[in-house]
Amino acid sequence: MTAGNARVKEARKLSRRSARSERRLFLADGPKAVEGALGVPGCPVEVFATESATDQQPALASAAAAAGVPWTVVDDRALASLSDSVTPAGVVAVCRFLDRPLDTLLERSPRLVAVCADVRDPGNAGTVIRTADAAGADLVVLAGTSVDPYNPKTVRATVGSLFHLPVAVAPDPAAVVRSLREAGLAVLATAGAGEVDLFEADALLDAPTAWLFGNEAHGLPGELASLADHRVRIPLLGRAESLNLSTAAAVCLYASAKVQRGR
Repeated sequence: MTAGNARVKEARKLSRRSARSERRLFLADGPKAVEGALGVPGCPVEVFATESATDQQPALASAAAAAGVPWTVVDDRALASLSDSVTPAGVVAVCRFLDRPLDTLLERSPRLVAVCADVRDPGNAGTVIRTADAAGADLVVLAGTSVDPYNPKTVRATVGSLFHLPVAVAPDPAAVVRSLREAGLAVLATAGAGEVDLFEADALLDAPTAWLFGNEAHGLPGELASLADHRVRIPLLGRAESLNLSTAAAVCLYASAKVQRGR
């Protein structure tokens, strides 16, 4: 199958956010992402792969067949047209959206939640999702003007974790904070001048907790941070002025995981 094929052309349109939102479909690029998608019943619609990738990924092809997902062999040019990677890995899946309403997910009584408020960088958002998965979090919320979780760079940065834990998308970060508090979670905002030192926060972290992370460049707006139950600072023991978003998220989520799992 070539790049001019109608099915390939339709899939290529999913590189645009408007097309993804209208059809509630997205592209998962690479073996890890496709493997993750095939692990979620009903998620993948079709897999496109080059002949060489088909030969190199027999387990993926078998998993697709077992799930009843069409595995379509395409030429290198067609595959490249579906991938925004500099060096495409040779396999891309068309997948259904995974996000669910926040209220529905809160009915599961999560104990550890990561909230990205106005996080714009796809790599950062994807890394937070991956880190939350690694730390055993129950839910990630992309709130406000945060990047689309189905942006190809975001999907790739999750390295499959997008398919492992629930994700919610919400337009209003303040409403998210209120919903989390009503669900019984303590909301902790990361802030350089926070009144609580992370090293002294074990009593807070033992409770069901939602961490609120802000924009890469500007952090959390004061009015949003003020809605949190506590503002927590990560102690900087050396001469560094700050931590980047994904590193701060990793430190905070693992601090919570350590306390919660050590109870």
